[in-house]
Amino acid sequence: MIRGRMASNPIRKNESRMRETLRKRRALPVALCVAFGVALAAGTASAQSGDPARTWDDRPDLNGVWQTMSTANWNLEDHPAGPGHPDLGAIGATPPGQGVVVGGEIPYTDEARQQRDENFANRMSNDPEAKCFMPGVPRATYLPHPFQIIQGDRKILLIYGFSDANRTVHMDLEPEPAPIDSWMGRSFGRWEGDTLVVDAEGFNGEAWLDRAGNFTSSALRVEERYTPLGPNVLRYEATLEDPNVFTRPWQISLLLYRRLEENARVLAFKCVEFSEDLLYGHLRREPTR
Repeated sequence: MIRGRMASNPIRKNESRMRETLRKRRALPVALCVAFGVALAAGTASAQSGDPARTWDDRPDLNGVWQTMSTANWNLEDHPAGPGHPDLGAIGATPPGQGVVVGGEIPYTDEARQQRDENFANRMSNDPEAKCFMPGVPRATYLPHPFQIIQGDRKILLIYGFSDANRTVHMDLEPEPAPIDSWMGRSFGRWEGDTLVVDAEGFNGEAWLDRAGNFTSSALRVEERYTPLGPNVLRYEATLEDPNVFTRPWQISLLLYRRLEENARVLAFKCVEFSEDLLYGHLRREPTR
């Protein structure tokens, strides 16, 4: 009798119900987090999966405005956060970033590595980007500015906002030496399956690869590969060969994302006026008394 009354005690039944309710409430946030994570992963996969659009000649349609989300322009290699110009505080600091160099390290010759270190020490005044010079290849691709691809069957035009830089990729010509060295070189392209392959050379050797002072010479030859991973993502790979600076060819690899805003466009970053004091300040006439 005593056991029966204890088993049917309403107080204990209420306590049991409360414990079960608390257990379910604790499990709910975990379940929601798991569900949200699964939905996010599925949404991301859906956004990146699928076949890219095709042009009339059944090539991947690369037309559009593209931009990287990497920190490659600050440093192609792995790098921690670092200070910039002291007058700019955190605004001019270097954000930390994962490198895009395949293998992790750029294979410099000993002499070239010393030059890279000297470039870094003087980057505030010597970086061609600070002077508003054209960025060169491959740096133009991973500047923190969008660029546009206008695709034709015989020519492909790449338009960069920074310093009015642009390139024409000749799809209809056999590669030949450039008549004159230039910042952006000369580019010849071909298709390997769905990958656009661009060979570029004929550079003037003045461009840097990033703000960390990584550099090349006029002997640079670049092979770029633009491979669609979905309708709005490209894998960009560039193999750099320069026997004057590197002990062997090496490669970078990063992703480019199509800008999907309805009014996405490349705006001209005319920066010459912002660099005039850096370039010509020493020529300024001092006031006379």
